[in-house]
Amino acid sequence: MRGPDGNGSRYIGSGALGGSGDVGGAPAPPGRGRLVVGVGVRGSATEAELLDLIRRTLAAAGLPPGDVGALATLAGKGGHPAVRAAAAALGVPVAEYPAGTLAAAPVPNPSGVVGDAVGTAGVAEAAALAGAGGGPAELVVPKRKSAAATVAVARAPGRPAPRHTPGEQP
Repeated sequence: MRGPDGNGSRYIGSGALGGSGDVGGAPAPPGRGRLVVGVGVRGSATEAELLDLIRRTLAAAGLPPGDVGALATLAGKGGHPAVRAAAAALGVPVAEYPAGTLAAAPVPNPSGVVGDAVGTAGVAEAAALAGAGGGPAELVVPKRKSAAATVAVARAPGRPAPRHTPGEQP
């Protein structure tokens, strides 16, 4: 299904995070919709590896998993078993974005290797920003890596700061 922005994005699952914090056109559940986790995976990424990386990344930043409204990734990666399992475990949809859309996002940690492989120098950071609304979105956690996965976290524009600070229990 084409995304509301008409840029070729595709949503897998319940819908996608809209600029108003909506998921699939319906109001997001309480606590949902503030954060988008951008995800990059190699073919060898496992379900446990990706979900552990997401959970560790959120915990280290003091961000509650319940504030995640969507996962976002490169077109074609939303069907990867690790991505689907992570989305199911978090109870959120997955938004896929074409490489051209991701390549247009300014990312703080570009990778020439990734750029050569998939056509964009950033997947996790760029997907998080795209999923959270693009330009005015805030990258709150730059990319974090495991052996075969990368994640980053962005906050949609107009969203309040997280209720917890790093080091506090959510």
